[in-house]
Amino acid sequence: MTEQIATLGQLLDAAGTTWRAFDIGRHITKLDKKQFLAIEETKIPYPYPLAGHAWLAIQFWDVKASKEPYVWFLKFPLDEQSRLVSASRDHFANMVIEALGTEITGENAEGKLDNNPYVFTPNANKLAAFNAQVKCLLKQSASQYYEYAQLYFSGKLGFDNWQSVAVQGIADFAMRLDNDNNLANLQAAWGQLPVEVLQPLSAMLEHVAIEPVFAEQLLAYGLNAIENKDDIALVAALRSLSKTTAQGLTAQLVDAVLRSDMNTQSDVLLTIAGRCFSTLEDPERLHVFMDCCAHHTEIEQLFVSIFTDLVAIPSIRPHLLGLLRKENRSETLARAIGRLFS
Repeated sequence: MTEQIATLGQLLDAAGTTWRAFDIGRHITKLDKKQFLAIEETKIPYPYPLAGHAWLAIQFWDVKASKEPYVWFLKFPLDEQSRLVSASRDHFANMVIEALGTEITGENAEGKLDNNPYVFTPNANKLAAFNAQVKCLLKQSASQYYEYAQLYFSGKLGFDNWQSVAVQGIADFAMRLDNDNNLANLQAAWGQLPVEVLQPLSAMLEHVAIEPVFAEQLLAYGLNAIENKDDIALVAALRSLSKTTAQGLTAQLVDAVLRSDMNTQSDVLLTIAGRCFSTLEDPERLHVFMDCCAHHTEIEQLFVSIFTDLVAIPSIRPHLLGLLRKENRSETLARAIGRLFS
């Protein structure tokens, strides 16, 4: 049995399940099966590494049974080229086969992998966003908290009465902006939302490919936050815009940040690196961004941690390594790069 199984895909197929894989490290992003197989066979680097790992959600179900799908949340180490460390994946697959055989769905499977070293529990926001997204994909109805969240965002409860709005309800609402009047209600409500709602909401919207019409509003909101030196509002705008279909608008906001007085704020820099990272595939913008990180003075390790984070992303790595050889760098950036190797 184990000899024939070389990949997680094969393990799931051998168990007779239908399955899909998601990256959930930065954004929740569905990985197509061809791409996932190429990652497993280490033919391509993992596209969205975070902290040296691939953070995966594998959702699978037995076609014959009508039960809810199962989900494995798995983290596997990556090598310095961001390719999967196959030995860890093989170790996990062997542990599954030892614990469950090929009966990975059904009563026997419950709780058998609880102490598995590759299994992790996402934080509450990520879990709520994933649950909401999966329900949309499976065309299932939202959680019981959704209607109350809809009522809240319609303004009928008063925006100060946020205490009873569940995080799962906010997630369901964010994933269903196309439904009912949700998008129009959110656009009308946005400027009046208290920070207690804005923060979890932006943590959901960072997984949503929002439409240009709302992205334009968020850009204006972000520019206003820069003017008012409001880092909480700015971080919310950056997170919410980070996966929009109109990436040019995200880039505009990032550029505005990099030209502003807020260009050395740690929360803002970390949000750009962690969520708006695709805007840093542009070598010039990356240069300006890394220069801002080098000028940040409060946290000694900020430059190093952001460099380490970004150099692992395959689409950014060559540009960042190119920056090491670039001649026209500021003194500060040159010194920060020097410290990387000391």
